[in-house]
Amino acid sequence: MTASTTTWTDDELERVGRAEELQVSSLRADGSLRPFVTIWVVRVGDDVYVRSAYGRENGWFRRALADPRGRVRAGGVEKDVVFVEPDDSVHPAVDAAYHAKYDRYGPAIVGSVTGAAGAAATFRLDPRPS
Repeated sequence: MTASTTTWTDDELERVGRAEELQVSSLRADGSLRPFVTIWVVRVGDDVYVRSAYGRENGWFRRALADPRGRVRAGGVEKDVVFVEPDDSVHPAVDAAYHAKYDRYGPAIVGSVTGAAGAAATFRLDPRPS
């Protein structure tokens, strides 16, 4: 399990992990949500991961680095989360999960979220109390 104070339920993990895409939003300074951005999502064990296809300079990623609180929607689940940069040891499993789920889109597209560039722009999504 994650080190957060709340966890994903088995149902949430199944639904989010099965979802083709996830919508992610970070919080503004006043606590309101920014517009949602649609990205790919993978599940590895009891954790959920997202990566920025355009690296750490992508707007949504940069904003989540500045304030790690946000909200995600996928598979009928909507949940408040904390964006956590994971330990490097998870990246091979996250790469494998992206390949298993999305390789049908072709190597160039999957390549934008795997390997060293993908690893550098990875968040684990930890549930947070609402």
